[in-house]
Amino acid sequence: MQQERKKEVPIWSGKVFSSGWVEARGGASDVTDPSNGDLLGVVGIANGEDVAAAAQSARRAQKEWAAIPFSERAEIVRKAAEKLKERENEFADWNVRECGAIRQKGLWEAGITYQQMHQAASLAFLPDGTSFPSAVAGRLNLCQRVPVGVVGVIAPWNFPLFLSMRSVAPALVLGNAVVLKPDPQTAITGGALIAEIFSEAGLPDGVLHVLPGGAEAGESMVASPEIDMISFTGSTQVGRLIGEKCGGMLKKVALELGGNNVHIVLPDADLDGAASCAAWGTFLHQGQVCMAAGRHLVHRDIAQEYAEKLALRARNLVVGDPKTDQVHLGPLINDKQVAHVHALVESAQKAGAKILAGGAYQDRYYQATVLMDVTPKMDVFKLETFGPVAPITVVDSVEEAIELANSSEYGLAASIHTKDLAAGLEIARNLKTGMVHINDQPINCEPHVPFGGMGASGSSGRFGGLASIDEFTQSQWISMVEKPSIYPF
Repeated sequence: MQQERKKEVPIWSGKVFSSGWVEARGGASDVTDPSNGDLLGVVGIANGEDVAAAAQSARRAQKEWAAIPFSERAEIVRKAAEKLKERENEFADWNVRECGAIRQKGLWEAGITYQQMHQAASLAFLPDGTSFPSAVAGRLNLCQRVPVGVVGVIAPWNFPLFLSMRSVAPALVLGNAVVLKPDPQTAITGGALIAEIFSEAGLPDGVLHVLPGGAEAGESMVASPEIDMISFTGSTQVGRLIGEKCGGMLKKVALELGGNNVHIVLPDADLDGAASCAAWGTFLHQGQVCMAAGRHLVHRDIAQEYAEKLALRARNLVVGDPKTDQVHLGPLINDKQVAHVHALVESAQKAGAKILAGGAYQDRYYQATVLMDVTPKMDVFKLETFGPVAPITVVDSVEEAIELANSSEYGLAASIHTKDLAAGLEIARNLKTGMVHINDQPINCEPHVPFGGMGASGSSGRFGGLASIDEFTQSQWISMVEKPSIYPF
């Protein structure tokens, strides 16, 4: 009887990427399929010692990396992007297995990341400074952009590839070294595979480190004197702590935090279009998107009709295992998140909200849910749900919609539906929100357009296009005169 071949163990199994694949001092952690708990792999878990070693290595490597021609840095990032393109099906498969994403989401994330990497590579060819006139005769004033140094990137689990790479790629192109901490739940899609494509592209040792880890690793990165900047995407609660720590250390920080985004529907809106946008903007990836529509503010004149249209779409969405079934929604990431979502739905129902669709779950599979008669006093209105729930709140005027929209501490994204584009633009200008989409839904991203929020959604960071230059470089003033000035003493 022929002996069964042993399954090949991945090079990253139980390890971290730090000048090659090395044993993690912090041990190892299982990566499991959120749909059924199956073991997908084992990743190394970094501790404080791993972070310290990586930060020191990155510090040494960054000087040489910044000194090489900008075109070579850009070429390496472009090569890594092509490696991603070649393996996009593999990346999508891991996204399905690790994140519980439907395959279309996995392919979309690979595609937008590919675009983002090429856009980041183009930043290297833009002007890196300006000249200013001087009141001093014969003086030349130059203001140039220089790398921050070592950038620490702390990335979340929901879009692990893209939300890692939107910081990693521009930071590298602009001459920085990077220490990336992906979430252990998605450390393959958002970590190991990223390390592989950059290694294959010829990135020098020490320039990129990938250290999956928990709170200890994150806290060590923030506290490290060798890490000059933190780019964090995650919860507002954790973001506040990081911002406070970085502020005390005078360390640069970019924060993209939570959101409780509004979807405003006015009486003259195309209701079929508004409901279609709402379904996508609320239920995509089971609502586990920081930009998801979390509050539907709908004018009383059309509220019932809108609610019925949205509820019909919700009831037609299939929930199941994205690996084996043709589904629209996969599982929530873990049991804690299931409990959080259901508690908000139950609390709203007890307080008087009506469930028009969904409101139930099996295992980690939560049905697309529509709630009517949600009031601003309910937790489902005030808190970020991060699940497939559409709370509808009836308003009587545009002014009330604006007031309720701005009543939240969050200010990430918003959408407005009206046939009067001038009115939509005026509403947008009155929203305390970083991004507003008229006759669309809040989940939008174009790699060349600055992305970020206001208030508790992260007012200290923008990602994409020219904004990435501002984030991952610093301004340096250099002046020159041919002969030294003569001063009074």
